[in-house]
Amino acid sequence: MGEGVLTSGFSRVDGALACEGVSLDRIAAEVGTPAYVYSTSVVRDRYQKLDAALAPMPHRIHYTLKANSNRGLLNVLRDLGAGVDVVSGGELFRAMRAGFGGKDVIFGGVGKTERELREALEAQVLLINVESEAEIRLLDRVAGELGVTAPIGIRVNPEVTVDSSHRYIKTGEKGAKFGVPFDEVLGAARVAAELPHTTLLGLDMHIGSQLFRLDPYLDGTERLVELLGKLKKDGIDTLEYLDIGGGLGVSYDDEQPPDLTRFAHALTSRVQPTGLTLLMEPGRFIVGNAGVLLTRVLYRKRSGGRQFLITDAGMTELLRPSHYDAYHRIEAVHDTDKQMTADVVGPVCESGDFLALDREMDDANAGDLLAVYDVGAYGYVMASNYNTRPRGVEVLVDGDRFAVATARERYEDLVHLEHEDPQWRDA
Repeated sequence: MGEGVLTSGFSRVDGALACEGVSLDRIAAEVGTPAYVYSTSVVRDRYQKLDAALAPMPHRIHYTLKANSNRGLLNVLRDLGAGVDVVSGGELFRAMRAGFGGKDVIFGGVGKTERELREALEAQVLLINVESEAEIRLLDRVAGELGVTAPIGIRVNPEVTVDSSHRYIKTGEKGAKFGVPFDEVLGAARVAAELPHTTLLGLDMHIGSQLFRLDPYLDGTERLVELLGKLKKDGIDTLEYLDIGGGLGVSYDDEQPPDLTRFAHALTSRVQPTGLTLLMEPGRFIVGNAGVLLTRVLYRKRSGGRQFLITDAGMTELLRPSHYDAYHRIEAVHDTDKQMTADVVGPVCESGDFLALDREMDDANAGDLLAVYDVGAYGYVMASNYNTRPRGVEVLVDGDRFAVATARERYEDLVHLEHEDPQWRDA
C-alpha cells in the first residue's frame, strides 16, 4: 500500500485493547455494547496518503458515503478537504447537513428518482453521473423545469474482468446493471451534448470493490481515455473530469492491498495527457480498517459438539459475514493465553445470524468483551432493526479522547413513525 500507511488504530496496552489512547474497556463501560469504535487517525492517514500519491496530477478525492455516513467521520473528511460521492437523496441530505457545498458533491446511483434528480440540481452538485439514456432525457426535462443546465457525467460500464472477493461487489463486468454499456456510450454522449438543458462534463466508471490488482483499474481507465478521444472527434469537447470511482482493496485477513505509489504513477501516465481533472471515490479504503465492533459475550454453550459464543451483536450490527461470507478478525479485549474453536453468533432469531463460524480464536466466556475488526465500512450503514433491535452507538476516538457520534437507539425511536390509530381513507 506504499510506505508509512497506518494499518490500524488499535493496539494492546498492558494486555488490553485500546483505540489510539483510549481503552476499549472504558468505552464499553461508559456507552455500553454493541458499539462501533472508529480511529480518526486511520481515516486521516488513509486520506492524506492517497491525496499525496495523486498529487502529480489535478485531482479531487470524493469520499463515498455509502461506506460509512457517520456525521463525525464526515466532519473529519470535510476538514481534510474531501468532497463526497452520494447515491441517494438521503445521502445528499446528510452531506449538505455536514457542511459540504454543492460543488463538493458527485451524485451517482443506478436508480435515481425524479425527486432525487431535482434535489441534486437544486443543490447545484458538481456532477450527476447518469446510467442510461432514459435518465439523461429525464434529467434534461427536470433541468428545463428548473431553468438550469444539468452537469452530467456518464457512468461507463468498461466491461473489464475484476477479481473481487464476492460477485455482489463486482460492478464493471459485461451484463452488470450499472452504467451505460460500453458500445452505447457514444450514442448517450451525443444525446447529452444535443439536449438543451444538459452539458456533458465527465466520464465515470466504478468497476467493483475490494480490488487488489491494478490491471482492471488501468484497463478501465484506458477505455475511458479511448472514449474521450472518440468524443473529441465527434466535436464534443466539454469534458472536464475523468472519474475512476473507488474500490481499492483493504486487508481483512492477510490480503496485500495495492501499492499507492505504483497505482498513482500508472494513473498519471494515462490521465495527465488528457488535460482532465481526475476524480476518485474511495470509501472502504478510507474507513474500512478504522473501526471495530465492540460486543459482549452473553452466553457460552455447547450443542452438537460445537462451542457457541452468543454475543449481543449479530447480523443486525454486522451483516457482512452472513451476506458476503466475509471474514472479520475477532479478538478478546483482554489478553488470554488460551484458545478455542467457536461459532460466534448473535441473538437474532435466524440460523444465518453469525459473526464467525468454526473460528480459532481467543478463549472467551460470558461477560467478556470481544473486538470484531475492520467494520469501519459497511457496518453501521447496513445495520437493521430486525427483531425490533435498537441500533448500536457509534464512537469516534481522537488521540486520548473519545466522543459519541451517534447515540444508541431507544425503543421509543423504533416506533416514533408509527400511527397508533391509522386514519382510514375511502377508495
